Amino acid sequence: MPYSPNKREVDAVKLRPPPKLSIVVPCFNEEESLPLLLEGITKLNDILVKAEQISEPLTLVLVDDGSSDNTWSLISNIKSSFNIQGVKLSRNSGHQSALLAGLMQAQGDIMISMDADLQDDPIAAVQMVERFRQGDEIVFGVRASRTTDSFFKRTSAHCYYRLLSVFGVELIPNHADYRLMSAKARDALAMFGESNVYLRGLIHRLGFKSSIVTYNRAARVAGESKYNMRRMVGLAIDGVTSFSVRPLRLITLFGFCVASISFFAIVYAWVGWMAGAVVPGWTSLILPIYFLGGAHLVALGVIGEYIGKIYTETKARPQFIIDTKIHTNAKLDDHAE
Repeated sequence: MPYSPNKREVDAVKLRPPPKLSIVVPCFNEEESLPLLLEGITKLNDILVKAEQISEPLTLVLVDDGSSDNTWSLISNIKSSFNIQGVKLSRNSGHQSALLAGLMQAQGDIMISMDADLQDDPIAAVQMVERFRQGDEIVFGVRASRTTDSFFKRTSAHCYYRLLSVFGVELIPNHADYRLMSAKARDALAMFGESNVYLRGLIHRLGFKSSIVTYNRAARVAGESKYNMRRMVGLAIDGVTSFSVRPLRLITLFGFCVASISFFAIVYAWVGWMAGAVVPGWTSLILPIYFLGGAHLVALGVIGEYIGKIYTETKARPQFIIDTKIHTNAKLDDHAE
């Protein structure tokens, strides 16, 4: 009787070989978080190496996004059982640009991006690597719940995803920037030459085979969040204006509605004038002027946001400029470029 392998054996045959892994972490004033981050990454590396899920010790890519504290000094002097790649940007370019810089500099078969504050559980990356070996090109880390967030943060996050959905932006709810990308997906991402970078939307649009891994997001281990209300609002605006023209169409629709109402108002006023029933008063005149004036300013603001993006894109300035790169092999000495 011929041998018939069971399902587990068939799945094992289909697995990709253990990949070479890079962990990409953008850092901005993270001197308090870095030692704890290294502990978490060390545990992850030990698990993956022992389970033979990766072909060699991982590489940790730390991107200093113009920090004003001792973040770069710490990065430059890290000694660990895995490889360290330090990238220092010439100035603060923003979280998304710093993350993109790290992805473009990373080497290996797969890259996992995460934040330095350890709110993203590093051990969840084990399951991400497994999903890659099973055939996925992108694996999104999604929060299982928001119990650690304040009421305001939970409410604003819900409104954020709801707003983007209304404007036609395709996103995965409760997914930030904790994800795995294959080298194939990263190279496809590099083809986008946009200056206004919104990775959550761009990566979702790549179209490769993907899956979701859920995890429990912890409280920040040290330091303070760099995403204040201004940055959150800016990120939401970037998400909408980078992937949707629906706000412009809504302005057009609103214009047609106002024009229709104005037409009937004109007919009503003309009929009243013909009948001699004109009621004098400034309220009926001033209120529409105020309303339309405010609506015009809002419309001009939305249009200006899009024009500003066009202006930025046409200049084609680089998203980031690299000042220094440092490579530290687990068995060799440092050298800088």
